[in-house]
Amino acid sequence: MRKKWHRFKNSYFLYSFKRDWIAVASFVVFITLVFVSLASPVLAPYDPYDSSSIDVMDAEIPPSWMEGGEERFLFGTDIQGRDLLSTMFYGMRLSVFIGCGAVLLQAFIGILIGMISGYLGGKVDAFLMRIADVQLSFSTMMVAIIISAIFQVAFGVGRYEELAAPLLIIIIGLAEWPQYARTVRASVLGEKSKEYVEAARVIGLSPRRIRWRHILPNALSPVLVISTIQVANAVMSEAALSFLGLGMPITKPSLGSLINAGFEYIFSGSWWITLFPGILLVIFVLVVNLLGDWLRDVMNPKLYKG
Repeated sequence: MRKKWHRFKNSYFLYSFKRDWIAVASFVVFITLVFVSLASPVLAPYDPYDSSSIDVMDAEIPPSWMEGGEERFLFGTDIQGRDLLSTMFYGMRLSVFIGCGAVLLQAFIGILIGMISGYLGGKVDAFLMRIADVQLSFSTMMVAIIISAIFQVAFGVGRYEELAAPLLIIIIGLAEWPQYARTVRASVLGEKSKEYVEAARVIGLSPRRIRWRHILPNALSPVLVISTIQVANAVMSEAALSFLGLGMPITKPSLGSLINAGFEYIFSGSWWITLFPGILLVIFVLVVNLLGDWLRDVMNPKLYKG
């Protein structure tokens, strides 16, 4: 363990990270946001899921520093009387959960299909890649909107609201797997002709072991970069679907549903209901994208300019 830590301290990865102040600042903000979201039950002043702590008479109270604001509601309240800061904490946690869950599903499907396609080649490769091409011809939002709308019509809005979080993970995951599949396929095509793979075949290792124990670990570097970017994309997709009314319901606050809930009140004076969750969403997506850009440069030193 100590040897691995010593190797990490002297690695190019850590060296380049410490030299890039944008990456350091983005990482600090990212860790802070993730910690706040995960610790929301402890850090949030109120529980937005506890109806006994919500008073509809407190609806649309402005932030505490404005006229009419109250000290107990730092960022004001939403249209249901919930403390906006607390709903943002809980909404961030739900958005991160959906984003990470969707990326795990995307990665699982994409890596599996990309590995099989790149290693076997031939008709299998052509068939799987045509499926990926068909999937890529539809935008993520189009696929997500169609599936969400069909489920709501088939099972009802009430049932959809109960299963909204896992359904969004499945919907966003199924819409984005070709990104992983094509990337892994390209990496596998480059790796399977190398000497270490030929040596593994010569000594009699099974094709399954060669694929998953030797080729896959060497093909995962671009997957890490894609995963970073895809987390931000998945969070944005959830927010967009919630804004369109096809995502999380208002009773289960996510950043998207909060923005949607306050949008119709933004011009009537209650601008904070949409503005503050929107700012938090932009900050989260920005720092994740900045980390993804830095990680891309580190994984490909030819692109890194120091």
